[in-house]
Amino acid sequence: MAHYKTAAKDVVPIGQKMAFGAGNLVNNLLPGALGIFMFFLVTAFGMDPFLAGLLGGLPRIFDAITDPIMGYISDNTKSRYGRRRPYIFAGAILSGVLFAVLWQLDPERTQMYNFWYFLILSLVYLIGNTIFSTPLIGLGYEMTSDYSERTRLMGFSQVVGQIAWMIVPWFWVLIADPDLFETQVIGVRQLSIFVGAICLSLGILPAIFCKGIDPGKMENRAKITFSSLFTNLKDLLKGIAQISKNKPFMKLCGATFLVFNGFQMVASFSYFIIVFYMFNGDYGITGTWPAWFSTISAMATAFLVIPVITAMATRWGKRRAFIISTAISIVGYALKWWGFNPGNPWLIFMPVPLMSFGIGGLFTLMMSMTADVCDLDELKNGMPRKEGTFGAIYWWMVKLGQAIALVLGGLVLKLVGFDQNAAIQAADTMTNLRIADISIPVITAAIAIWVMWKYSLDEERVHEIKVELVKRRGEL
Repeated sequence: MAHYKTAAKDVVPIGQKMAFGAGNLVNNLLPGALGIFMFFLVTAFGMDPFLAGLLGGLPRIFDAITDPIMGYISDNTKSRYGRRRPYIFAGAILSGVLFAVLWQLDPERTQMYNFWYFLILSLVYLIGNTIFSTPLIGLGYEMTSDYSERTRLMGFSQVVGQIAWMIVPWFWVLIADPDLFETQVIGVRQLSIFVGAICLSLGILPAIFCKGIDPGKMENRAKITFSSLFTNLKDLLKGIAQISKNKPFMKLCGATFLVFNGFQMVASFSYFIIVFYMFNGDYGITGTWPAWFSTISAMATAFLVIPVITAMATRWGKRRAFIISTAISIVGYALKWWGFNPGNPWLIFMPVPLMSFGIGGLFTLMMSMTADVCDLDELKNGMPRKEGTFGAIYWWMVKLGQAIALVLGGLVLKLVGFDQNAAIQAADTMTNLRIADISIPVITAAIAIWVMWKYSLDEERVHEIKVELVKRRGEL
């Protein structure tokens, strides 16, 4: 395939890459910490499991509505600081502060008081997080117009973002450690303040140091006011309709839905298999093995898989890199049958490097490819560019799929006969759970390869689009 040398003006300086990576770390740390802390709503604060489930699901519906709206607003914003950076700065502060406030629950209050406190604060927190996250993703798409530099930028940011997943599994251990915190309630409250402060400090860095497209040359941006609200809504729906007709983007969404949610459906199964198959339901002997499994997986993704995938995409193209990395992950998932071995716990790490090619390749490549798709949209539909709207729809699809995957994962546990009240599970149950743990992500990954087999935006085509856009804009 053709290779075009990256122009000096298209190279993202290392300082900007680090700042964008810091933002991506926050984008991973906040939902990761939220997922861990949700467990303690039941165990520490005495929330009814059904009500806790509602608190996990209802805000996701609200989040799915606000993401596209925020994407549209940031696409059309006129500001001396750019389209994205003011929102990222304000959103980082709101996200950090509101995350800490969200978890200052009082177990002495009634259950319904805590339910409504958490639900209302969750909605407010998600508004702040959307103000931060959606423009940040859009900013990443526009930081460079070069085919390969986009992959290098996203690869670097994904490496930094994986640090969150090296840390998050240990929140279970820290909160439950009586030598650190007198009670789990105190642990949740204090750790949430620490997490919020870290996210605030790192989240403002992209707003300060990163640069996007010059907004002064951006034509046809809508006026964002309360009086133009109805017109803005029509424009947003028109933009979504245009995006839905973008076939390469729909392929990216379909492949992501399959790979990520195949992984997400069985994400908790590894924990159950380690505890109930490898250690016969003895939590004491299980110890920190599940946390180490998650941490080593994140380390393999960050320091081995993502650099390899970035090099593959630069050398062979993004489509081929996706197909190869997803195929490698299928081999890794299959190796779990021998890796999860009661006779030798260390073998659980054997499939990790190969499995990590699935998720590690997915978001590194898909975020880079979405930036290419934004160029195609400008070519077909003109200004303004819709990086924010594309990012919002892409991640809306991820969140929707994640919610579905969590429901289906619970259904699979029920179908295989898993008994949450039993210390020792039936042998057939564990065999069927292990089969599901392997077969589900293998099948979804294989279908994703089929979806991406004829993906059309290669380096040659992206370069042609870039040349045409430069000519159209009158740039040198």
